[in-house]
Amino acid sequence: MCRTSLARVDRAPFIPDMFGVTTADDYKPVTWVGRYPVDVTTILIAVHAVTMVLGTILIAMGRGSLVDALLFDSAQVLRAGHFWQIVTYAFVHQPDLWFAIGLLMLFFFGREVEKFIGRRAFITLYASLLILPTLVLTLWGLSGRVLYGDSSAVHFGIFIAFAAIYPGVELLFRIQAKWIALVFGAISTLQLLAANAWPHLLVFLLSVGYALIFIRARGIGPELEWLTNLKSKFQPKPKFQVVPRSSPRRVVEPEDVHQSIDPLLEKISKSGINSLTANERRALDRARNELLKKSQ
Repeated sequence: MCRTSLARVDRAPFIPDMFGVTTADDYKPVTWVGRYPVDVTTILIAVHAVTMVLGTILIAMGRGSLVDALLFDSAQVLRAGHFWQIVTYAFVHQPDLWFAIGLLMLFFFGREVEKFIGRRAFITLYASLLILPTLVLTLWGLSGRVLYGDSSAVHFGIFIAFAAIYPGVELLFRIQAKWIALVFGAISTLQLLAANAWPHLLVFLLSVGYALIFIRARGIGPELEWLTNLKSKFQPKPKFQVVPRSSPRRVVEPEDVHQSIDPLLEKISKSGINSLTANERRALDRARNELLKKSQ
């Protein structure tokens, strides 16, 4: 699906992944089934698949009311205390093509996000995408009844997180992830606007916005030059500026890309990838890009 990989780094005891390296336990699978790793993403896919099958069987047996009780209904949450609906709404599925596409997105992109940010951070991201929208819909329900049941926004939020981490990765037809995210996001927004599906539009925009903020707040992803320039325009400028005397300086480039990232890899090995600063993450991204160019 994705057309890139990170070159092997032999100088440190790391396990190479598709886009990064895993070190601490937080960056390793939850368990193994034979040779196959089982991570949080795999468990989520299994849960969604099992609930879809069980829900279909209940509906076929004439017990559809049990399935309906899992959908989000702001009136039932506020008046009857059905608080489980804030979470269970995303596990009610129709056995159709869109359900399969959603699980494929979670499988291909969720695993890479989990490998990069770690298991705990990924659980936090997924749980937030799951709960935050329905909490907002619950408040909306104070002015009118709101019904909702769909997991597509959650899984698209995971894809947005992937695109924020790896915007330049080429996916289908060699189109970069950032452009696919932009096009699909714009099309989905226009479709929901045309259908006047306001609750769905709110959930979709919340999922996209939160996923972006979550990733960027952790200092992950390439530096946004336009954002830096925009901030500099609004910052107060000093009246006097001391210009230091320029002196010729010889910049020594490392002969080996591995040499430049060895200290960063050692830091990851000791404290995990979340211990890196924003500048160190950008240096790691630049080194990764250089390795990718050499391997192509």
